[in-house]
Amino acid sequence: MARADLLLDLVQAERMGDKDRFRVLVEAVIAEERANQHHLLADRLSEIITTSGKGAARDDRAAAMRDLVEEIVPRKTLDELELAPIPGRVIAEIVEEQKRSELLRSYGIEPRNRILLSGPPGNGKTSVAEAIATELMLPLYVIRYEGVVSSFLGETAARLDSAFEFARSRRCVFFFDELDTIAKERADEHETGEIKRVVSTLLLQIDRLPAHVVLVGATNHSELLDRAAWRRFQVRAELEAPSRAQATKYLEDLAGRFGGDLGFAPRTLADKLAGASFAELEEFALDVRRRAVLQLPDTDLRTIVKERVEHWRSQAAE
Repeated sequence: MARADLLLDLVQAERMGDKDRFRVLVEAVIAEERANQHHLLADRLSEIITTSGKGAARDDRAAAMRDLVEEIVPRKTLDELELAPIPGRVIAEIVEEQKRSELLRSYGIEPRNRILLSGPPGNGKTSVAEAIATELMLPLYVIRYEGVVSSFLGETAARLDSAFEFARSRRCVFFFDELDTIAKERADEHETGEIKRVVSTLLLQIDRLPAHVVLVGATNHSELLDRAAWRRFQVRAELEAPSRAQATKYLEDLAGRFGGDLGFAPRTLADKLAGASFAELEEFALDVRRRAVLQLPDTDLRTIVKERVEHWRSQAAE
């Protein structure tokens, strides 16, 4: 966070209407935050004070690591997600603990920073990781398995070490989607010695991870995870397919976001699309609005919805 004297000067310049000095001070804040590796905050401040929306140069180290980790600019917020009460509470607690980490440390307590998300695909695991990064105003780094996993003996573990070394050096959210790819149960007799070495490396690196790095793991198959890897996560949340009430609420939100109704009442649509994931509901709503726009001015919304419902059901039955 920027120095107190800099913030005081910034507020004073704004109150006095000194736009030039205000801009200079904001630029000083941007430089300080970038020096502290708070690149997402620095970029957002740059976008606010520039007309082009282009900030200063990004993290050079992140560019050098792009084969192992991918940086994603987070957009989603927790308020945009439809979460069941228990997962919603524990995820909000993680965010609060990270935001108020200094208070916790003054009492000798570290904030929790490792959360495992499990459940069927399409129900928000990636979105939760993105929302955590947004709420904390931190960059989101996603592990790239195609860059980490190698056919050469020992190479995968070495690359994994490099990725973790990169993450430890900055405040960030570090996301492992499909964690079971490299954290498989070591007791499985079908697994090779190499994957067992990779899992051991992963466990060691997780243990060494500082509290300022939020590690988010996601898996569709929690039963495949090594038990020791599973225990490394302080918080575990199951993200299940939406209930009828959740699907109804989400369809209402989607109709508002896409700028129009969806042909039927959200509750009726929720019944017709029973069993759909959040991702499938979003894609359905977007598909309906897309066809509605393309058929203007003679749009028959109810016919579009009926056709799309039949198509979704046929795919779900396959």
